[in-house]
Parts: sequence; structure tokens; C-alpha cells
Amino acid sequence: MNEEIQTLLEQYEFDKTRLMDILWDVQNQHDYISEEAVVAIATGLDMSGDDVRETLSFYHFFKDRPFGKHKIYLCNTVIAKMKGYYEVRAALEQETNTSFGHVDDTGTFGLGDANCIGLSDQEPAMMVDHVVFTNLTPEKVSTIIGQLKQGKSAQEIVNPGGADSKDIAYVNAIVDENIRTESKVMFKANRDYKAILLSCLDKLPEQIITTITDANLRGRGGAGFPTGLKWRLGREAEGAEKYVICNADEGEPGTFKDRVLLSHSPKDVLLGMIMAAHAIGSRNGIIYLRAEYWYLKDYLQQQIQEFRDDGLLGKQILGTNFEFDIRIQMGAGAYVCGDETALIESCEGKRGTPRVKPPYPIQQGYLGMPTSVNNVETLAIASRIIEEGSAWFTAMGTNESTGTRLLSVSGDCDKPGIYEIEWGTTLNEVLSMIGAENAKYVQISGPAGDSLSVAKDGDREFCYSDLSCNGSLMVFDHTRDILNVVRDYAEFFVEESCGICVPCRAGGVDLLDKMERVIGGRACQQDLDEVTSWSKLLKGTSRCGLGTAAPNSILATLDKFPEIYKAKLVEPHGPLLPSFDEEEVISEYELAYKHLVKEDV
Repeated sequence: MNEEIQTLLEQYEFDKTRLMDILWDVQNQHDYISEEAVVAIATGLDMSGDDVRETLSFYHFFKDRPFGKHKIYLCNTVIAKMKGYYEVRAALEQETNTSFGHVDDTGTFGLGDANCIGLSDQEPAMMVDHVVFTNLTPEKVSTIIGQLKQGKSAQEIVNPGGADSKDIAYVNAIVDENIRTESKVMFKANRDYKAILLSCLDKLPEQIITTITDANLRGRGGAGFPTGLKWRLGREAEGAEKYVICNADEGEPGTFKDRVLLSHSPKDVLLGMIMAAHAIGSRNGIIYLRAEYWYLKDYLQQQIQEFRDDGLLGKQILGTNFEFDIRIQMGAGAYVCGDETALIESCEGKRGTPRVKPPYPIQQGYLGMPTSVNNVETLAIASRIIEEGSAWFTAMGTNESTGTRLLSVSGDCDKPGIYEIEWGTTLNEVLSMIGAENAKYVQISGPAGDSLSVAKDGDREFCYSDLSCNGSLMVFDHTRDILNVVRDYAEFFVEESCGICVPCRAGGVDLLDKMERVIGGRACQQDLDEVTSWSKLLKGTSRCGLGTAAPNSILATLDKFPEIYKAKLVEPHGPLLPSFDEEEVISEYELAYKHLVKEDV
């Protein structure tokens, strides 16, 4: 083991910032990361064992003990639960002869949950050994597990035609693209990347920044920060090195647009990264790819290599003095790494703990250097703006919200998938487009976003001054229990909190408890009042956007659907809240008393 670790560390030049890659390589080789491996890695990198364990223990998909030859993770989003999740879950337990969170007696299968794997348009879905299976049924589960027992690999099962993992045919064999609208900005075929980049490099960096600024492009990851301003700040920032990072850690349940861009317009994204690098003066780029998209890794590596072969990446790009290259950094399962500072920490081989801001990454980011972190969609759009010009882009959308945006649509609709709409489109227009005639409740921007009542919000527009959507749109009709949906969101935030700050770590649990009280008919008005007051504290004191967003769906549905909460409330009897179970408390005290008496005897 030590010799193997030594060889691995030499491959990474004993760079402790590559700890995530090292841990993945060890786990992929041995199925888990043993204590022996931890000690060898720590010794080789001149770190303490606890430093390595700190990173190892943070991420969902790293295992420090055997978790089966085949690691199976079933996606448990609220959309999956609407589409047959429970039947599929039961089938998995039956076919593998084990329960979730455990490994079967033969050590063949380990079953686990995954909060979101970016496939809400084709649920139920699961990951098996870095490969995904979609549109599951109990029958499909039986077939898949049976073939695994016969010795087939997950890749062989999902890709019977034997397509090369570096080819788009492999990706298409695994997942559906579900692109539902004709292209306006995105997914343009037959682009001449070399000519576009030559045109870009002929311009001064300031000219590139001005074009992006004039187009009024804003970040498509959620915050909506002006991209031109970010690049200008990066240009002006002082640093021995500067970095461009593509945030492909799309972990918001219901969101999958970046997955489709990376599979069907990957070179648009790469070109956008190169343009950002030219603008700010960077030589190094990183694509932070979530572990749930591992099946895209070889394909993306091939796209990067093709750019290198064509002279669009590397040294002296297209005969100029410009130098820039890109590597892929795999995540390991942590929603919080969607925060740009947590993502940077992960790129440096650490726990994905959000940093305190300021300083901002554009000032001090990766390795303490100025870093421009941009979303996948933002970079793809930027490459189109540089090609077509700012006037072309501003002719779409509204005066304040220019261009288009991609929507990841899932839930109760006829045509889930990817839709490109112009800003200014109304909610009702989108619902008509996707075939959601019976929609009652729509959640935009995932659990962290806004909850909409179709009856009240149907005429509202998607734009930064109204419905500032980050790309996710989950639809629920009149048959769905909204309270249970919101409770599911609350549980998601509890599961995904990094735990670094008390408001998020404790507040999220308290909000989940309140939702369970409401659903269980044990809440009174005081509970709802406390939800409101606690949410203000949570929003005002949490370290990052996860804690700030955790109360959103509860507060929004309280506002939009107050009747469903009020119908569950009960009146307190006497001084005790309805949630206080007197018999349960007395029973606990009796047990404790008997235990004490027994010890005294």
C-alpha cells in the first residue's frame, strides 16, 4: 500500500492541494480509503492524519470503510418521490438483500441515498459505481441487480452498445438530453471555435470586458452578479497568478441545465473560460465537476484535449503569446460546494467550508490569488456574446434583464426537460409551454428559491426585478401535499449544512422540527410565529447562502398558501404547547428513574 501511495503522490508532485484527487484515486482502486492509506497519504504530503481525515469525512461519497463492491445511491428528491421512488427503493432492498445505509452480507452491494444527482427530468434515478440509471421501475432494478450479480459492470449494463466513454454516444446512451426548445442563444451547432477565439484574442482584454458589460450579462448561477464587473475587478486585482474556475457543482434539487450544457455544448463552456482568462489575465483554469456527473468526466477530458490539439489551449494559443489550460477537479458530494468560496476550499483539498467574505474570490480566491468563479451557463453565454456582439444579446429579454436563460423543468408536466426562454416571459406562458395545465404550486430556483402560487403569481415575469430564477422550475399539481414538499426541502438543508456556523447547523433542525409539528397536527400559531422570527435570525447570521436560504420555502408557502398551515393548527390547552407530549415526557422520566434506582442497588 505504501509503495502504491508513494507512486500516486509522485504523480501529483506531492501537492497537498490535490488531496481530493488523491483520495478519489485510492477509493476507486480499493473501494474505500483505509486508515493505512490515510496515514500513508498524510506522511507523504507532510500533513497530520487528522488533516486528511477532516477532508475525507466531509464528503458524502468518500468512504473510510468498505461500502460494497457496487456502491448504489438512489436519488431521493421530492420529484423522485412523486415518480415511483418508494417502489424502487423497496425493490433495491429486496434485490440486494440489504437495507439503505448498509452493505449486504456478501460485501457486494452498499445502498445509500443521494440528495440530488441532476436528473430530475428522468426520475427515479440512481448512481451505480459512477454510472447513472434513469426512469427506474422495480422491474428495471431487478434486471440491473441481476446483471451485476452475474459479473457485469454498471457501465456494460447501461451502455450495451459499447460506446467509448469519451464520445457523446456514451452520454446519450445513459441519459436523455430533453432539450425542448429551439436554440436562441444556447446549443448552436457547427460553431467555428478557432475563428471566434482568434477574433477574441485580436481584441484587448478591456474590449472583451466592455462587450460583456454592455451586454448586461449577469451570472446564471443564482446570485446574478454582473459578469463584466467581475471580470473587470479580476483584471484590476493584483496577484502573481490569477485563476478562472467553472462552477459545475450544480447541486440544487430540480436543476440540471448545466449537465445538458456540459454534454451538448461543452466547447461553448471551454471557450467562455478561455475568454474569461484573456480578460482577467489568467493562465490556469479549473472545472469543478460534481461527483454525480462522473460519467461526463472522460467526455469532457476529450473535449479539452481536442481544444489542445487544435491549439486553443496550452502555450502560445493560436500563435499568440497567450497561455491558458484547464483541468477538471472532481467534487465528492457536498451541496454547499456550490458556494464559490466552499468550492475553492474543495479545490485546495480541504473541507468545503464557506469562507467569511470579504475578501471575495475575485480579490483572494484559489491559493489566495484573484479568482473568477463563473457558472457553466454564464461562460457558455459569454462565448456567444463575444461572437455575436452585445447589441445582439440585448435585443432579447427586457431592458434590465437581457438575453435568455435556461430552465430545468420537472414535476407535474407533460414535457420535463430544458427550455430556453427570453427574460420577460411569464409564469403562465412557461406552464403552457411545458404542458402543466393543472399546476397549483411552482418552486423556482430549487429549495433555496421562491415558492409560487399559480393562481396568484401566474402573470409574473421571469426577470431579475421579479422572478429571478436560477434555472430550476419544479411543478406540483392539486394532488400534491405542499406541506410534505416543504418538509422535504427542510430536511435537505439539514442534511447538506456544512455545520460550521450555529445558525444554520441548529436553526435548520429547528425549522424541520416545526414542519413536522405542523404536519403531525401538533402545532399552534406560536409555532408559526417562531418560524418567522427564527428565520429572520437564520437569514441575518448564517455564514453562507445555504443557511440564508433554508427558511425560504417555509416562509414563501406560509405567505402564498396560509390556509394549508392554518388547517393543521390546534389550540393549546393550558400553559403547554400542543407539541408538548406530557405522557412521553413522564414515560422518559420513569425510565430514567428506574435506571438510577437499579444503579443504586
